[in-house]
Amino acid sequence: MFGRWLKPHGRVSAPVGAEELETLVRAALGERDDESVLVVVALAGLLGAAAYADRDYSETEEAHVRSELLRVHGMTPSAVHAVCAALRRHIVQISTVEVPRYCRLLRELGDRELRVEVLGVLVDLAAVDGVVTTAETNLLRQITTALGLSQNDYNDAQEKHRTRLSALKP
Repeated sequence: MFGRWLKPHGRVSAPVGAEELETLVRAALGERDDESVLVVVALAGLLGAAAYADRDYSETEEAHVRSELLRVHGMTPSAVHAVCAALRRHIVQISTVEVPRYCRLLRELGDRELRVEVLGVLVDLAAVDGVVTTAETNLLRQITTALGLSQNDYNDAQEKHRTRLSALKP
């Protein structure tokens, strides 16, 4: 009985949301190398995960995601719109299943400076709606560790948002 559950009957492939995100970023960045494409895919996925950590992907958060993706050389407004639409369609899968993959990609492909910058962007995104919830804090700490960064790196990133931490509110 249990043996049937352990052997897939069909082909196993990457989840649809992750594939769509990679396809969209690859199309937007054109001739860029695979590593650059994967770094942007990881950034987009982690932005989506941070935006949805409190289980509400608000318009304010999406506007911040858009502005961060527009900072990437080669990402046009229409490409960013397509990526944000894919994030919205697949947000649950991207924010749960794919987070470890995105962190691993950034750890393997990005230097420490890039990973610290990404963490700062994620913390800023969590605070954009005026409060950093416990769920957001927990996800950000997990991402910090998965990126190979320290608690001090996290503390430095969230220091400017200290007054927005829900755990510190009366």
